[in-house]
Amino acid sequence: MTYLPPVLQVPLALLVVVAAIYDWRYRRIPNWLTLSGVLLGIGLNWWVGSAVGPEAGFGPLRSLKGLGLAFLIYFPLYLLRGMGAGDVKLMGAVGALAGAANWFGIFILTNILGGLVAVVLLLFKGRFGKTMRNVGYMLKEILFFRPPYLKKEELDVKNPKAVTLPHGVLIALGSIGFLVAAAIWAPR
Repeated sequence: MTYLPPVLQVPLALLVVVAAIYDWRYRRIPNWLTLSGVLLGIGLNWWVGSAVGPEAGFGPLRSLKGLGLAFLIYFPLYLLRGMGAGDVKLMGAVGALAGAANWFGIFILTNILGGLVAVVLLLFKGRFGKTMRNVGYMLKEILFFRPPYLKKEELDVKNPKAVTLPHGVLIALGSIGFLVAAAIWAPR
């Protein structure tokens, strides 16, 4: 965890809050928002790196590593139809702003929060047992290199029978939580 200067904190917070609102209301994250986040992340990291010097670790390479790591982890989930393309692009933009090391912290926090919210949602809908069986089925299918959604349509995030969460909201919560934690504990 590294401290992000305010010039990166503010755009990151704005990006994820706007994305969360869009995802909550429309169940999609617009391309103009994610592309703006990627370009802003690369540009601001380059600007901060030139202002404080490359030894501080900022620069376009830091941004591109964050973007690349996000796509490396999230794109396979999209291919397995476990999440939408907007979620992948949003996490790419978050990585471009935060850098790879910070992105990984945001990723962990987002997934912990997502897991907790998912358990509560599944218990509330009475689908916890069925979901656990589906998880076992998905793991088995993935071990044999078969997409799980081919035989069980409810495992496709685009299917109306699927229990889904607006992942943009969880990304926003994880990102804001990370910014708060970094402000408190990260060395400056």
